[in-house]
Amino acid sequence: MNTSNPELTAKNLTILNDQLGAEALLVHKFAQAAQSVQDQAISSQLTSISQQHRKHYDTLLNYLNSHQ
Repeated sequence: MNTSNPELTAKNLTILNDQLGAEALLVHKFAQAAQSVQDQAISSQLTSISQQHRKHYDTLLNYLNSHQ
């Protein structure tokens, strides 16, 4: 067994999968909201939040991929 990347349990895989889905949903919702508002400042903030959730998603995905 590789001690630097321990295997993930079924429970941990389920949690990661749920969190990936939640982050993907947040990316989509904030991006959609950014496109639907008229105020450019609010749109910019919503886009920034969407990008932050994309970073969370990518981090989780990279973590998951490192344990395969």
